Amino acid sequence: MGEKFWFLISIWVLLSGNCLGRFVVEKNSLKVTSPESIKGVYECAIGNFGVPQYGGTLVGTVVYPKANQGACKSFDDFDIFFKSRPGGLPTFILVDRGDCFFTLKAWNAQKAGAAAILVADNTNEPLITMDTPEEENANAEYLQNITIPSALISKSLGDSLKKAINGGEMVNINLDWRESLPHPDERVEYEFWTNSNDECGPKCDSQIEFVKGFKGAAQILEQRGYTLFTPHYITWYCPEAFILSKQCKSQCINHGRYCAPDPEQDFNKGYDGKDVVVQNLRQVCVFKVANESGKPWLWWDYVTDFSIRCPMKEQKYNKECADKVIRSLGVDLNKVDKCIGDPEADVDNPVLKAEQDAQIGKGSRGDVTILPTLVINNRQYRGKLDRIAVLKAICAGFQETTEPAVCLSEVLETNECLENNGGCWQDKAANLTACRDTFRGRVCECPIVNGVKFTGDGYTHCEASSAFRCRFNNGGCWRETREGRTYSACIDDHSNGCKCPHGFKGDGKSCEDVDECKEKLACQCPGCKCQNTWGSYECSCGGGSLYMREHDMCISKNVRTELSWGSVWVIILGLIAAGGAGYAIYKYRIRRYMDSEIRAIMAQYMPLDNQPNVVHHPDI
Repeated sequence: MGEKFWFLISIWVLLSGNCLGRFVVEKNSLKVTSPESIKGVYECAIGNFGVPQYGGTLVGTVVYPKANQGACKSFDDFDIFFKSRPGGLPTFILVDRGDCFFTLKAWNAQKAGAAAILVADNTNEPLITMDTPEEENANAEYLQNITIPSALISKSLGDSLKKAINGGEMVNINLDWRESLPHPDERVEYEFWTNSNDECGPKCDSQIEFVKGFKGAAQILEQRGYTLFTPHYITWYCPEAFILSKQCKSQCINHGRYCAPDPEQDFNKGYDGKDVVVQNLRQVCVFKVANESGKPWLWWDYVTDFSIRCPMKEQKYNKECADKVIRSLGVDLNKVDKCIGDPEADVDNPVLKAEQDAQIGKGSRGDVTILPTLVINNRQYRGKLDRIAVLKAICAGFQETTEPAVCLSEVLETNECLENNGGCWQDKAANLTACRDTFRGRVCECPIVNGVKFTGDGYTHCEASSAFRCRFNNGGCWRETREGRTYSACIDDHSNGCKCPHGFKGDGKSCEDVDECKEKLACQCPGCKCQNTWGSYECSCGGGSLYMREHDMCISKNVRTELSWGSVWVIILGLIAAGGAGYAIYKYRIRRYMDSEIRAIMAQYMPLDNQPNVVHHPDI
C-alpha cells in the first residue's frame, strides 16, 4: 500500500510541472449547408482517435438517433443502422456527450455504418480534445480499429442541429480539414514525441508498430529532401522537496532534473524510470550524431532494431545491447557516449534540457503533454497513429502542386482529373490537359510540355507560347495538306499568334487559298495565261516564250540565246585584249631593266659620255 501511495505521489509531482501548460485544441471547419436557418461555418475539435481526413473534405447528412443517443451501447441492440444507400450522401451521426468514453461512442457509430461522428457537448464551455482512455482503460481492442473521423461540437450548435432534425428538416454538413494543417512550401517539417519504454501498454505498442510501419516512407521522404524530421522525448523534473526520496532517485537522473515514470509502476521489480530516461537520451544522441554525418534517417533504423533486439521483457533493455545496435548501423559510438554525458552528475544535461524547453508550446503549437504526439508544420496531429493516416497528414502539409509522387497514389487520394478532366482545358488530339492532380484536389494550370509553355486560364483556353510551339497541335494555328504539299500558319519561334503563309489569306486560325489569277495579283503580262493552284499559281507564255516569275514577263528563247552567245564573245575578246596589253607592258619593263643593268656594268670600265670627269688626289 505504501509503495502504491508513493507511486501516485511521484506521478503527481512529475506531472505538476506541466499542469499549468498551454494545451491547444486542434480544430477543423464544419460548414452547415442546409437548412437555411442554421446555415454557416462553425468550429469543431478534432478527436485524437480515428482518421481525420487532413487536406480533404467530407460531405454528409446528419442523423440524430431516436434511441441510444449517447451511443454508449451497440446500435445493433436497437436495430438502428446508418449505412447510406448507393448514390446517397454519407451519414454523420450526432450523439450526446457523457456516460461513456468518446472512443466507445465512435466505435459503436462506426459499426452501425456512420461515416463520421459528431459529439455534442453537454456544457457551454470552450471546446476540448477528445482523447483515448487512460492507461488502465486503454486495453480495449477496438481502440486501434476506429477509422471514422470524429469531432466535438459546442452545445449551442448541437442543440440547433437537434432542433432542425427533430423538426423534419434535412441537415447537410461539410467537414473540412484542408486548413487544419499549415502548408506553406515544398518541405514539411515534423516532430515525433515518443518514448523508448515498451512496457506501458497499448500506447507503447502502437508507437513501436507505427515506427516499424512508417520507417520506409519516412526515410525516403527525408533522403529526397521532402521532409525535415526531428524526434523528441518528454521528461519531467522532480520537485526539490522530493529529490532525495527513493522514488525520485529511481526515476530520475542528474539529481532529479530529468525523470520518467516507472515502466511497471512497481519500484521493487523490473526497470526503473531512470533507465527509460537514459535510453531516451541515447536515442536523441543517436539522432544528433547521425544527423551530423548527413544521415538523420538512421534514427528510424536504430529505434526499430532496439525495440526488436533489446526489449524489457527479455532483460536486454541496457547499454550493452544498445551499443551493439549502434555499431551495426555504423554510427560513431564514442560520439554518442560523449553526447549522453554522466547521468549521475549534479549538473544540467544540455540535450535533455533542450528537450524540456522544446516541450513548451510556441506559436500555434501547444505544450506537448500527451505521448505519443506528432507535430506537423508546428501543428499537433490528432487521430490514429497509423502509417496511411500520418502519411496523409504529412502530404496535407505540402504547398499544393509541390507534393511528392507518393502523395498522389491511389491509396492516399482520388485523382479528380479522371472524371470529366476535372473541368479543365484539354486537347484530346494532342493528348494534352491543364488538369493537374494534387493531394488536396486538382488545379487547372496550362502545362509545360517538352520545354514548350502553354498560356491561358487553364479552364477554357491554353495556347503554346514559346519556341517549338508548332510541335503541339501546330501551335493552335491552321495547317492543311493537299496533293503531297503541306502549308502551316504557325511560325516556330518566340512570337505568338498565327499568320497565313504566302498564297493564303485569313486570321491564321483558318486560311484559304488566294486566287492570284482572279484577283489579278500575278501573270498579268501580255500573252500570259494564268491558272490558279492551291497555295500558288501557274503562268505560261505563248509562242515558245519563257515566263520570268520575278519580273512577271515573257521573253523569247532565241533572243535569250543570241544575247547569251554575244555576251560570251564580248567576254572572250575582252580577255584577249587585256592579255595583249599586259604582255606589251611586261616587254617594256623588261627592256628598260636590261638597259640599266648593261650601263651599270660598262661604267665600271670606261667613262661614259654623260658622266663628269672626276680627279682623284693621292693621300699625303
